[in-house]
Amino acid sequence: MAQGTSKHFRNAALALGVTLMLAGCAGPNPRDPYEGFNRAMFSFNDTVDTYALKPVATAYKNVTPQFVQTGVNNFFGNLADAWTAVNNLLQGKGEEGMSDVGRFALNSTLGVLGLFDIASEAGMQKHKEDFGQTLGVWGVDSGPYLMLPLLGPSTVRDTVALPADFAGDIWRYKDPTNVRNIGVVLRVVDQRANLLDAGSLLEDAALDRYEFIRDGYMQRRESQIHPDGNPRAKKDDKSAALETSDPVSSESAPKELNSGTPAANNASL
Repeated sequence: MAQGTSKHFRNAALALGVTLMLAGCAGPNPRDPYEGFNRAMFSFNDTVDTYALKPVATAYKNVTPQFVQTGVNNFFGNLADAWTAVNNLLQGKGEEGMSDVGRFALNSTLGVLGLFDIASEAGMQKHKEDFGQTLGVWGVDSGPYLMLPLLGPSTVRDTVALPADFAGDIWRYKDPTNVRNIGVVLRVVDQRANLLDAGSLLEDAALDRYEFIRDGYMQRRESQIHPDGNPRAKKDDKSAALETSDPVSSESAPKELNSGTPAANNASL
């Protein structure tokens, strides 16, 4: 009995040692150096969502008529179009920015304060831009990944941009305060209700939900800022390829690079 117990302890100790050794060899994720803090915040947010936000959002989706949910979503989406327009203009996207201005004007008038999305029916595409994306377009690096309490996935750059995004939210200037606060809660619940199906799919599909959300967020932000790929990363990849190319075959290098190398196509933050 004692010998068997001792054997189990030795095996457990060996397994722990191998795990620690592999973890030490792997080192921290360079994009997520604050993983310990981030996982703690992820656990906190997940607990709040499980016991508070998700049940309320589920009840809201089940009880509230669909046309009311659509109206709420359209109303706050219309307010967001105004800040999106500002960011598109700051990013030098004049056509998109003016389209967003047109959307906001049309939906705020004919769409009855944005309750009806007349602009989309008229063929005016909806965009979604924030100041974090604007900083990215201006060349500001994302910095490490951050999981913010209650606010969720972010990066150092996007966190720095939050005060500007808060200031650009038209609803924060709504008076009286109690109406503004009710609207804030309603918007959060409505947004969470829209993600209920996606959340269930995530729970079923992901082995490590933290890593799945982190990697998905980072890739999505990169694609939002550089929809055609990161030009700076592509330039670096081309320079590296030219420096390491075989002198005998260097004449063919420009042709191969122009066709898009795998490294350039998969450039990330």
